[in-house]
Amino acid sequence: MSNSKSKKPVRPRSGSELRGGKKPPLPSYRRGPLSWLLIAMVVITAMMMLQQFRSIENIDYDDFERHLKNNEIESIEIGETHITGKFNQQGIAARGEKASVSFVVDYNPDVVGDRLPTKLAESEVKWKFAKQRIWLAMLLSWVLPMLVLLGIFYFFFLRPMRGGAGGMLMSFGRSKHRVQGKDKDPVTFNDVAGIEEAKEEVAEIIEFLKNPKKFQRLGGRIPRGVLLMGPPGCGKTLLAKAIAGQADVPFFSISGSDFVEMFVGVGASRVRDLFKQAKENSPCIIFLDEVDAIGRKRGPSFAGGGHDEREQTLNAILVEMDGFDTNDQVIVIAATNRADILDQALIRPGRFDRQIFVPLPDLKGRVDILNVHAKVVKLGPDANLERLGRGTPMFSGADLAAIINEAALAATMANKDHIEMADLEEARDKVRWGRARKSRVIDKMEKEITAYHEAGHTLVQSLLKDADPLHKVSIIPRGPMGGATFALPEKDRTIFTRRYCIALLQVCFGGRIAEEMFCDDISSGAESDIQQATHIAKQMILTWGMSDELGLISYGPDSKLTDMAYVLPSEKEYSEKTAEAIDGEIKKIVDEAYKKSKELIESNKDILEQIAKALLKYETLDADDVELIIKGVELDKPTVGDLLAAEQAKDEKKSKTKN
Repeated sequence: MSNSKSKKPVRPRSGSELRGGKKPPLPSYRRGPLSWLLIAMVVITAMMMLQQFRSIENIDYDDFERHLKNNEIESIEIGETHITGKFNQQGIAARGEKASVSFVVDYNPDVVGDRLPTKLAESEVKWKFAKQRIWLAMLLSWVLPMLVLLGIFYFFFLRPMRGGAGGMLMSFGRSKHRVQGKDKDPVTFNDVAGIEEAKEEVAEIIEFLKNPKKFQRLGGRIPRGVLLMGPPGCGKTLLAKAIAGQADVPFFSISGSDFVEMFVGVGASRVRDLFKQAKENSPCIIFLDEVDAIGRKRGPSFAGGGHDEREQTLNAILVEMDGFDTNDQVIVIAATNRADILDQALIRPGRFDRQIFVPLPDLKGRVDILNVHAKVVKLGPDANLERLGRGTPMFSGADLAAIINEAALAATMANKDHIEMADLEEARDKVRWGRARKSRVIDKMEKEITAYHEAGHTLVQSLLKDADPLHKVSIIPRGPMGGATFALPEKDRTIFTRRYCIALLQVCFGGRIAEEMFCDDISSGAESDIQQATHIAKQMILTWGMSDELGLISYGPDSKLTDMAYVLPSEKEYSEKTAEAIDGEIKKIVDEAYKKSKELIESNKDILEQIAKALLKYETLDADDVELIIKGVELDKPTVGDLLAAEQAKDEKKSKTKN
């Protein structure tokens, strides 16, 4: 399905560009009348402030009468509570060069009385009463604040709407999508592996984007929306990018959480803006990642209602997807790992009318994914990707990519020329269970308990034909575990038989039984084993109908009901008597598996002890080593101490050679 025609790279079109590829007009920077009004307001305010804060001297009323008596004042202006005036040349000379020209006197007319008119009559000073400045008072109290508010409104609201720089508040309504155009290296189906069925389902969408008239000939309508469902890391986003790359169209991507902000109505505005720009750039693809963030089921809840921001955003998406014409070459692709909580109006025919499940890869898919990621690294001759794929059941594509990357980093840090199989297996264990804690100091007794515990798992895993084949066992601490026993499934299991489940329970109890027999005590190391066994037993009884007494009845929680806000998941739909019967059946299955596992270990105690001693000596055993021990062959291979000593000697030899 790859596009073999070579095309010249074209710059991706942004949402503001037209379909013809024309550049958007440059923003206009010409000042309008409102801008000049604001500038004049700022200038007048500055002049008023300068006038207000110029050099004016405050003097007492007694000093004022003295200056008046000495004929040192040129003119005055009498106000209601103060007198302003200017000194004449005689007054300025008498007071010094740095004295101010103007002055102001505060006075109380009731206290001064008739003294002021008498003094003015005796002197030759020009005086007058101050006029009431009504317009200035109105300007300072009313007009100026209104102009300031008008300026704030302009800069924060009107200017962004005109497309000015710095969108400020109005930019909240713009879509935050990212556009991947044709000039970048496109992702094609050659980069996607492990989901062949999903690739086949989207093939007709690619054909529609390339040749829409082909479908219009017979009157068919392409799906308007495609919903990609599946666990995290399975390649939903990668598949959507590959569709755009194969069809050679722009790719508008946005996350569901990008629609929702603290302002009500922003999400709906962004939805409208996104679809508007997509229609201008059709044919194209809109990709909504994590659509469950805004597409949850509507209905009664503790915090919801018709005015909820998420509901408004969802309603906007529903309206926009209904507004598509038949000729609109815009495909909406959404991805989620919680399809069970999506609103039914969103996934009905006419909107997301095609639902594609993207599952975890099977064995062949895992090998294909590993081969895709291995193209960019250097693998050694002993690297077996098929064996690695067998040892990674339930791994997603993202996990497998992380394995290749971790192995490349480990080989680089070890100064290797290529990636070896040991690096790949260590990377797999690191991705699944965490980094090995080799520097941790372990008590001798704790190490023996761990060795016998893992030896119990190993023995049961190796002898039971219904269990998965053994891969390796290790007592090196890794993550929260003190040791681990790894299986290597021969195939991917889509169904679980009763015999297989019983075998899993027996393997889980092998570690605790070995502790009881050889350590004369039990430890907390069986915590995860007990949890796993309990979970398997509950599934067998409650969901899979593997109990003769309870029959073929499902007692597990109904996922459809528990998704509704007014039904609590803890509510049971069966009586207390049935609950007692369920508890009895679970204990019965667990006790039966424990008894069988104990009988198997008791009949092979010598072999288990040899496996434990080998673990204490070598710390890690693979399946071939365990098989030799079961056959009675003594192991002859270097220990961990020998390997460390050889590595140290190799480093010393290199340092001497350099010197």
